[in-house]
Amino acid sequence: MNFKLRQARLKKGYTTKYMAEQLQISKPFYSQLENDRRTLSYKMAIKIADILKTKPDKLFYDDFKERMK
Repeated sequence: MNFKLRQARLKKGYTTKYMAEQLQISKPFYSQLENDRRTLSYKMAIKIADILKTKPDKLFYDDFKERMK
């Protein structure tokens, strides 16, 4: 699970439904992204970070680095 993504979303008070709507994807698809069941594209990472008013690296870098081990 991408805890940083979930924490950032909850800190803003956003639901998974809201995020999915903003990204123009289904709620299940968004949930799968947040739970590491879908591969996240760079384009999607930027969109998510933009909605959450942060940088993609802050949300995804540590998780990506861990997977590269």
